Amino acid sequence: MNETFLAAMSGESIDALFRDWQRSAESVPEDWRCFFSGFEYGRESALGRADRFDEKAALKLSGVQSLIYRYRSLGHLLACTDPLSPCQLFHPLLDLSSFGLDTDDLDTIFACRRFLKPHASLREVLETMRGTYCRETGVEFMHIEDPEERQWLIDRMEPCRNHPVFSVDEKLHILGKLHQAALFELFLHRRFVGQKRFSLEGGEILIPVLDRVVRSCPHAGITDVVLGMSHRGRLNVLAHILRKPYESLFAEFKENSSLGFLGDGDVKYHKGHSRTIDFDGHQVHVTVAANPSHLEAVNAVVEGKCRAKQDRYDGEGSDGAGRVLPVLIHGDAAFSGQGSIMEVLNMSQLDGYGTGGTIHIVLNNQIGFTTLPKDSRSTCYATDVAKILSCPIFHVQGEAPEAALHAVDLAMAYRRTYRRDVVIELICYRRHGHNEGDEPAFTQPKMYRQIAARPTVNNIYAHTLAEEDGIPLETLDRLERKINDTLEASLLKPPVDDPPGFTERWSSISSEFSADPVATAVSNEVLVTVARRLAALPSGFVPNGKIGTLIQKRFEAVLKGEGIDWGNAETLAYATLLDQGYSVRISGQDSRRGTFNHRHCVVVDSHDERNYIPLESVVRDGASFQAWNSLLSEFGVLGFEYGYSLETPHCLTLWEAQFGDFANGAQVVIDQFIASGETKWNRASGLVMLLPHGYEGQGAEHSSARIERYLQLCASENMIVTCPSTPAQMFHLLRRQMLQSFRKPLVVFTPKSLLRHPKCISTVADCCEGTFQTCIHASGDFSAAKQLLFCSGKIYYELEEERIRLERSDTVIIRIEQLYPLDQASIQGFIALCGPDCRHFWVQEEPENMGAWQYVEKHFRRFSPTIRYIGRPEDSCAAVGSHHIHAEQQAEVLRRAFSV
Repeated sequence: MNETFLAAMSGESIDALFRDWQRSAESVPEDWRCFFSGFEYGRESALGRADRFDEKAALKLSGVQSLIYRYRSLGHLLACTDPLSPCQLFHPLLDLSSFGLDTDDLDTIFACRRFLKPHASLREVLETMRGTYCRETGVEFMHIEDPEERQWLIDRMEPCRNHPVFSVDEKLHILGKLHQAALFELFLHRRFVGQKRFSLEGGEILIPVLDRVVRSCPHAGITDVVLGMSHRGRLNVLAHILRKPYESLFAEFKENSSLGFLGDGDVKYHKGHSRTIDFDGHQVHVTVAANPSHLEAVNAVVEGKCRAKQDRYDGEGSDGAGRVLPVLIHGDAAFSGQGSIMEVLNMSQLDGYGTGGTIHIVLNNQIGFTTLPKDSRSTCYATDVAKILSCPIFHVQGEAPEAALHAVDLAMAYRRTYRRDVVIELICYRRHGHNEGDEPAFTQPKMYRQIAARPTVNNIYAHTLAEEDGIPLETLDRLERKINDTLEASLLKPPVDDPPGFTERWSSISSEFSADPVATAVSNEVLVTVARRLAALPSGFVPNGKIGTLIQKRFEAVLKGEGIDWGNAETLAYATLLDQGYSVRISGQDSRRGTFNHRHCVVVDSHDERNYIPLESVVRDGASFQAWNSLLSEFGVLGFEYGYSLETPHCLTLWEAQFGDFANGAQVVIDQFIASGETKWNRASGLVMLLPHGYEGQGAEHSSARIERYLQLCASENMIVTCPSTPAQMFHLLRRQMLQSFRKPLVVFTPKSLLRHPKCISTVADCCEGTFQTCIHASGDFSAAKQLLFCSGKIYYELEEERIRLERSDTVIIRIEQLYPLDQASIQGFIALCGPDCRHFWVQEEPENMGAWQYVEKHFRRFSPTIRYIGRPEDSCAAVGSHHIHAEQQAEVLRRAFSV
């Protein structure tokens, strides 16, 4: 019987033949008899096998596989990780009954998939799973989406059951670090009674953990480690990880006024430090970043510092991400409570902000100030937010140093292999309250009775080494005595004054502010050359038609020598700096295009969406240009760029707010780092903040960049605050930021409507001559002036238009382009050119209690006691959201300005 014949027959015909065959086999042809006989045999065999199928055995086999999977997923729920609580011995989801198994199955051999052995007894499986995931280390990793990463972890955890073997020398080294941490705190407590130090007691395990991280670096090819941490345990970390001399730390407790540097300084548990440590000829540079009490604010700063170092190594041909390791140390309450954690975690896999994986160490004190976990988070673990990254999370008992060091080894290897973050949570406690003057028994009496009765972790581990490893007590006592003797001797030594600051890459940068003019002009030839390069698109690249036209118009404006708009001037400033070997990095929400569609430093092909960056065509001498559209964050991204600027004195680092008022979301970074970082920590930054500002009737958040807030933070030449009013001014200002001898943060109130204002244009000559002008007088006769109108920013164009319309030749308008430091000499010179009866006014768009008025009034009173205010009345809101009301208010400001 051939297949073609069968295919031609209908199903009904075959059924009829089959029924005939069943009644009488001889009634059908021989070939059909053979066919039906074979069919019936196959069917009976299948039914026979089904009858013999052992469903119970299959379910148990399936249960074993489910058990393996579930222990990997949920075994951490039975891990004995809390030193203050009894170990959990039961969880319904991990009970044998939930898998259809019982104790009678313990010695049954099962086939196992993705296990250590292809066949194992249930007893072996349970011992492996419980030994790996339910002892001092609980691991969360099955939320990781990549099966290869999961298996990588399984292959390194289950064979050793997360409990590797350490040599006696390694164990003595661990004990030494624990002794150092504990005895240092006891020494401070005894010698400096009542002084805050934010003790590490109860969390001493942090020191051997960090020691293991740093000692692992040479093997991993890491040359730089940057640590970020809050105040708890910082002194211990400085002493025992960065090897800051005890005598220097003790001198700070004695408040030795000769130690340190000029400025306001900071409390000892906020200061940073750096040190190059030699490990058998391999050097590792370790830095602890200075930071304020805003717990997690330093995280983004550390990431920015690391990215800057990595970019520099990449430029030298090294593997930057492989050489620089960020390590962030968190408290449990802060990790679950602070929004900056989410922002920094979100950065980790983004092209513009990734640093090749961060080691996060959560020092879980089980209490935040006086608040218990049940009152401070809605999740099981403080670390649950980290699951957004699909990264491994290790929960380690804070009195199990060997388990903690194994977690470190896994974290370092995982980070090196996959360039992803890892979280290690050390679950411990605080032996004292929030600080040494606090009394925690007021609010947690039961917890602190337990803590008071508990031996310290160094003594627990010493007892373990004596009992289990047979290490002589004399050896252990000698180790402890040596550390105590060193502490006592150091108290009598003079301090080592090692102020941080202007060294290495900063050695060519002055620490002193200078108001001297800076030569920022470029030749016409240079401007035309870079403009031609910027206008040349790659062969076959097709930009959006409007963008193509814009690029050509900008080039033609340079060739004609006039019509330079804001976007063109800004781009030319970057281009000429790149041409001189300075790097440029700009980031912010939509900064590539520019919120107001003026920058377009990255052009997109209309057909295949390829990116082309014209500014890369003018780069010279190892410089680079980077432009990144940031995540929707102000706090995290501004902190990152500040950190980046700390490592790159020869890179113009800019952060642009989508609207100026959005910088409110980063106020901590502005107050605690940008405005005060130099006077507190002697750390200079040349970061530029671009804050769009201008009143166009778009409401409070889209109008005011809160000029008043930045001016309130200004003192002792700590930063520069400007409001340039022409494209050429912006050109010179950006170039001045790199060409001046020092570095200060620069705040620039940039325009919105002026980006396309027909009068807000410059000539090529404006860029090829002169420098940034702190004050500008463009028109008007001083000798005939009856009034001087001082202003800043966009309002100038409306005042000048009204002056011309009214033919007020008796009015002179002065633009203050640099609000701080205020150029008082130039202002006094303008006033001196007028007669004694000339009246002086400050005109602004902002309400009277906002903008620059209250700041400039204080300064103007010295040389213009009668200066008066013209602008909107005081208000609790920065601007109205009605175009109609805005126009009425703006008209009233202009009317009052010319009513004299």
